Amino acid sequence: MKIQRVYSAQPGAIKANLVSIETDVSFGIYSFLIVGLPAKEVDESKDRVAAAIKNSDLGSPKSEGRKIVTSLSPAYVQKSGSHFDLPIAISYLLTIKKIEIDNNDLKKKLFVGEMSLNGELLPVRGILSIMQLAKENGIEEIYLPDENKEEASLVPNVKIFACKNLREIYNHFSTEGEEEKILDFPYKENIEDGESLNEDLFSFIKGQETAKRALLLAASGGHNIALFGPPGTGKTMLAKAFSSILPSLTRESMLEVTSIHSFAGVLDKSIITTPPFRAPHHSASAVSLVGGGSQMKPGEITLAHKGVLFLDEFPEFDKSVIEALRQPLEDGTITVSRAKGSVKYPAQVTLVAAMNPCPCGYKGSPIRQCICKQTDIERYQRKISGPIVDRIDLWVEVPHVPYEEFLQGGSPTASHLSNNFKEKVLNARNIQNKRYNKDILNAHIKNKELEEFIKLSSEAENILIEYSKKMSLSPRVFHKLKKIARTIADLENSKDIEVKHILEALQYRPKL
Repeated sequence: MKIQRVYSAQPGAIKANLVSIETDVSFGIYSFLIVGLPAKEVDESKDRVAAAIKNSDLGSPKSEGRKIVTSLSPAYVQKSGSHFDLPIAISYLLTIKKIEIDNNDLKKKLFVGEMSLNGELLPVRGILSIMQLAKENGIEEIYLPDENKEEASLVPNVKIFACKNLREIYNHFSTEGEEEKILDFPYKENIEDGESLNEDLFSFIKGQETAKRALLLAASGGHNIALFGPPGTGKTMLAKAFSSILPSLTRESMLEVTSIHSFAGVLDKSIITTPPFRAPHHSASAVSLVGGGSQMKPGEITLAHKGVLFLDEFPEFDKSVIEALRQPLEDGTITVSRAKGSVKYPAQVTLVAAMNPCPCGYKGSPIRQCICKQTDIERYQRKISGPIVDRIDLWVEVPHVPYEEFLQGGSPTASHLSNNFKEKVLNARNIQNKRYNKDILNAHIKNKELEEFIKLSSEAENILIEYSKKMSLSPRVFHKLKKIARTIADLENSKDIEVKHILEALQYRPKL
């Protein structure tokens, strides 16, 4: 029996790997062997595939006494997931000549899908990265489960054949009679913009003007921010309202973020159009935050890529979890290394951290006396190391709002406050995109680009140097202050960075 090569893929968070499947069939006592570094779920495919073929009325590999060997290559790539069921079945049917496809045509087709025991195709993870791979490798057609068609339709130049079961695919390729063919699903050129989270939440927050201003800066320039103050002052509410002033993702970012969530198995809609908001509990482990595990899955910080990572009760996180933030906050990527290899995931997030000033939470509060010992306060604050403090651009106190303000009516523009904030953020980001000629924010430019794009007047420069010496700031913080000042100037549509911009930027250094 002639061996033919069928193509599938091993999905990834951003990039998939092309995998070829070959099957050898001979007569004898029934056996089914899968080789090529298959994980447990891939090895289990042999039982699902055999049952699906039988229940689709395409013969029974077991009763016909066939010895089957299926090879997945390249052999050095770990194959995991249940999406190899369909290509293994197609490879077998081609080998025993149940279906016939020319070798040249097979090179232009890609198969992916999990199968139930009766041959139905079930949705799989990571379709978007597989579609990108197909496009880059000149694949013209992809055959996948019907429930994955909406996600797949986001990538152009690849014909999508959404299939409901194995029998349907058999009929599509059958030369016996006029069997019904599967129609290709159209490419989705226009993506409907999703609604922003908590659209009007900012308009309902009374007081906390300093915190709102800092959050506006953080949203405009992609700066990390920490909110500290007594319990119940609105830190969590402000952090959640932060999502409402972030602009929608660009199409490129939509595809990137959707691909990550699809691969992780947490995609609850066909496309993510708004920046993701992730808020892991402070009991979360380092692996859940940075990623890893047996399948090297992305963690919370990668799931928040292009969006917000909110860490409430920041000092209550395990020290190893907090320290794991160093690389992603600095580089915008995170490298997960394990015995089986290493994976580099994108992690360009805006960190929003919330914390109390002391263990009891009431240090400096006008309504309740702090009961903490000085040693306890120092121990609590030492949980946040110097390098992490340096990597957080804006430190803002969130004090108690006077009770009288809660009973006052809103200002005439209160109902439009969130929209005004969003317009300001969008305008500031557009200025940055034009300046750098790419989709990048002030907080993310490299230090070597500072001299080219962020220039200070001699007066502003002297002020920055003077205060940096007085406050003993590190070079990292020195550069961050220039970036923050640039964002403040962008919000004011100012071409030059003035002294007042530097002075405001200095106000956001930690006072803990």
